[in-house]
Amino acid sequence: MSAPSSTPHLTFGAQLSQLAEHRGGRLCVGIDPHPQLLRDWGVKDDVDGLKEFSERCATAFADAVALVKPQVAFYERFGSAGFAVLESTIAQLKEGGALVVADAKRGDIGSTMAGYASAWLADESPLCCDALTVSPYLGVGALDPVLKLAEEKNRGVFILAATSNPEAIELQSQGDKGSIAQQVVDEVARHNAQHAPSAGNLGVVVGATLKNPPKLAKLNGPVLMPGVGAQGAGAEDIARIGRGVENYCFPNVSRAILAAGPDPRKLYDAARNFAQDYPIS
Repeated sequence: MSAPSSTPHLTFGAQLSQLAEHRGGRLCVGIDPHPQLLRDWGVKDDVDGLKEFSERCATAFADAVALVKPQVAFYERFGSAGFAVLESTIAQLKEGGALVVADAKRGDIGSTMAGYASAWLADESPLCCDALTVSPYLGVGALDPVLKLAEEKNRGVFILAATSNPEAIELQSQGDKGSIAQQVVDEVARHNAQHAPSAGNLGVVVGATLKNPPKLAKLNGPVLMPGVGAQGAGAEDIARIGRGVENYCFPNVSRAILAAGPDPRKLYDAARNFAQDYPIS
């Protein structure tokens, strides 16, 4: 499928919704080159294997889905050579028309956070992506350098709110003024209000496996929802958690699609089949 023309004047949320409609589904495919998967694909767990794996994924997904999410840790483990492969993968995905979110989960304060913002969202950076995942647990306000650059460039930021891992539930459910997860969602909603009725540049991560998720009705931004596929969640969970704002909810599927590899055509077909379960209505 060909990509629509570039629309930098639109917010990231609006770009993502437009591309999802164009490509026939709300789906984020994860590129997770962990050692066992490299071996399963018949390539070595080294930089050459990483490059082969990533090129096949980019070939398959760049024009198949709206959003692709490389997991930065699996590139970072190879040092500068791994980052060079990541740069190439980002470029290949963008060339094919996909929006790219770097799953880096950065979180810090002051000039260090500004450094992360420049690394992942600034035009001049070879790692520049359309969006970035960040952690708010030094305070959402500490993310300000990333949030400002995202607003300036109409790039996206997905802030961890209620993650799918069981270790997080106790911490993220605490809070005297509503859960910590809900406080994160509400603060993001305040940032996005300036863009209403269009979706804003800021989104949140909310696990699709959660039984008591935060309320998303006022978020006015995209929701990245891990846990679909291998972790057991499905379309009914996306609909339950995102009731009323389903069009903004993007399930993240990695293992269930990557298991179709290494043939790029089979990966493409697997991604397209998943995407059709999550149409823009």
